[in-house]
Amino acid sequence: QAQLVESGGGWVQAGGSLRLSCAASGSIVNVNAWAWYRQGLGKQREWVATITSGGSTDYADSVKGRWSISRDNAANTVYLQMNSLKPEDTAAYHCNAQGRTGWFRTASGSWGQGTQVTVSS
Repeated sequence: QAQLVESGGGWVQAGGSLRLSCAASGSIVNVNAWAWYRQGLGKQREWVATITSGGSTDYADSVKGRWSISRDNAANTVYLQMNSLKPEDTAAYHCNAQGRTGWFRTASGSWGQGTQVTVSS
Protein backbone atom coordinates (compact mmCIF):
# COMPACT_ATOMS: atom_id res chain seq x y z
CA GLN A 1 0.00 0.00 0.00
CA ALA A 2 1.37 3.39 -0.99
CA GLN A 3 1.97 5.68 1.95
CA LEU A 4 3.57 8.94 2.90
CA VAL A 5 4.21 9.18 6.63
CA GLU A 6 5.25 12.42 8.27
CA SER A 7 6.99 12.60 11.63
CA GLY A 8 9.07 14.89 13.78
CA GLY A 9 6.52 17.45 14.85
CA GLY A 10 6.11 18.65 18.40
CA TRP A 11 5.98 21.61 20.70
CA VAL A 12 8.76 24.17 20.71
CA GLN A 13 9.31 27.69 21.98
CA ALA A 14 9.71 30.55 19.54
CA GLY A 15 13.21 30.63 18.17
CA GLY A 16 13.62 26.89 18.46
CA SER A 17 14.12 24.24 15.80
CA LEU A 18 12.49 21.06 14.62
CA ARG A 19 13.30 18.58 11.88
CA LEU A 20 10.41 16.95 10.07
CA SER A 21 10.68 13.74 8.08
CA CYS A 22 8.44 12.16 5.50
CA ALA A 23 8.99 8.63 4.30
CA ALA A 24 7.45 7.09 1.22
CA SER A 25 6.65 3.40 1.05
CA GLY A 26 4.75 0.88 -0.98
CA SER A 27 4.35 1.77 -4.63
CA ILE A 28 5.77 5.26 -4.20
CA VAL A 29 9.23 4.84 -5.68
CA ASN A 30 11.55 6.94 -7.81
CA VAL A 31 10.16 10.17 -6.45
CA ASN A 32 10.83 13.06 -8.78
CA ALA A 33 10.04 16.02 -6.56
CA TRP A 34 8.98 16.40 -2.95
CA ALA A 35 7.00 19.18 -1.37
CA TRP A 36 5.97 20.26 2.10
CA TYR A 37 2.70 21.99 2.89
CA ARG A 38 1.12 23.23 6.10
CA GLN A 39 -2.36 23.94 7.31
CA GLY A 40 -3.08 26.01 10.37
CA LEU A 41 -6.30 25.64 12.32
CA GLY A 42 -9.12 27.18 10.30
CA LYS A 43 -6.77 28.12 7.45
CA GLN A 44 -6.21 26.96 3.91
CA ARG A 45 -3.40 24.57 3.18
CA GLU A 46 -0.35 26.46 1.95
CA TRP A 47 2.77 25.37 0.15
CA VAL A 48 6.00 25.65 2.11
CA ALA A 49 8.89 24.18 0.13
CA THR A 50 9.83 21.98 -2.82
CA ILE A 51 12.91 20.01 -3.78
CA THR A 52 13.37 18.56 -7.26
CA SER A 53 15.15 15.42 -8.38
CA GLY A 54 18.18 17.54 -9.19
CA GLY A 55 18.25 19.05 -5.74
CA SER A 56 16.89 22.46 -6.65
CA THR A 57 14.87 23.99 -3.85
CA ASP A 58 12.22 26.64 -3.56
CA TYR A 59 10.58 28.14 -0.49
CA ALA A 60 7.61 30.23 0.45
CA ASP A 61 8.65 33.75 1.36
CA SER A 62 7.44 33.20 4.92
CA VAL A 63 10.07 30.51 5.58
CA LYS A 64 12.88 31.51 3.23
CA GLY A 65 16.16 31.88 5.04
CA ARG A 66 14.92 30.01 8.10
CA TRP A 67 14.13 26.55 6.77
CA SER A 68 15.81 23.98 4.58
CA ILE A 69 14.37 21.08 2.61
CA SER A 70 16.53 18.07 1.78
CA ARG A 71 16.09 14.53 0.54
CA ASP A 72 17.60 11.08 0.91
CA ASN A 73 16.86 9.19 -2.28
CA ALA A 74 18.14 5.88 -0.93
CA ALA A 75 15.75 6.12 1.99
CA ASN A 76 12.92 7.57 -0.10
CA THR A 77 12.61 10.29 2.48
CA VAL A 78 12.37 14.06 2.55
CA TYR A 79 13.25 16.33 5.45
CA LEU A 80 12.36 19.84 6.53
CA GLN A 81 14.78 21.54 8.89
CA MET A 82 12.90 24.35 10.58
CA ASN A 83 14.95 26.94 12.43
CA SER A 84 13.97 30.21 14.09
CA LEU A 85 10.42 28.99 14.52
CA LYS A 86 7.67 31.53 15.07
CA PRO A 87 4.19 31.14 16.60
CA GLU A 88 2.72 31.71 13.14
CA ASP A 89 4.46 28.52 12.00
CA THR A 90 2.05 26.52 14.14
CA ALA A 91 0.26 24.12 11.81
CA ALA A 92 -0.11 20.52 10.69
CA TYR A 93 2.65 19.77 8.19
CA HIS A 94 2.14 17.45 5.26
CA CYS A 95 4.46 16.17 2.57
CA ASN A 96 3.68 15.26 -1.01
CA ALA A 97 5.65 13.24 -3.53
CA GLN A 98 5.68 13.52 -7.31
CA GLY A 99 6.02 10.29 -9.22
CA ARG A 100 5.52 9.28 -12.82
CA THR A 101 1.76 9.75 -12.60
CA GLY A 102 1.77 13.03 -10.72
CA TRP A 103 1.61 14.17 -7.13
CA PHE A 104 0.55 11.35 -4.84
CA ARG A 105 -1.58 13.20 -2.29
CA THR A 106 -3.12 15.47 -4.90
CA ALA A 107 -4.24 12.48 -6.94
CA SER A 108 -5.56 10.53 -3.98
CA GLY A 109 -7.19 13.52 -2.32
CA SER A 110 -6.05 12.15 1.03
CA TRP A 111 -3.74 14.36 3.05
CA GLY A 112 -3.96 12.60 6.38
CA GLN A 113 -3.27 14.30 9.68
CA GLY A 114 0.33 15.18 8.95
CA THR A 115 2.62 16.03 11.84
CA GLN A 116 1.64 18.85 14.19
CA VAL A 117 4.04 21.66 14.96
CA THR A 118 3.15 24.01 17.79
CA VAL A 119 5.30 27.05 18.49
CA SER A 120 4.69 28.99 21.68
CA SER A 121 5.65 32.62 22.19
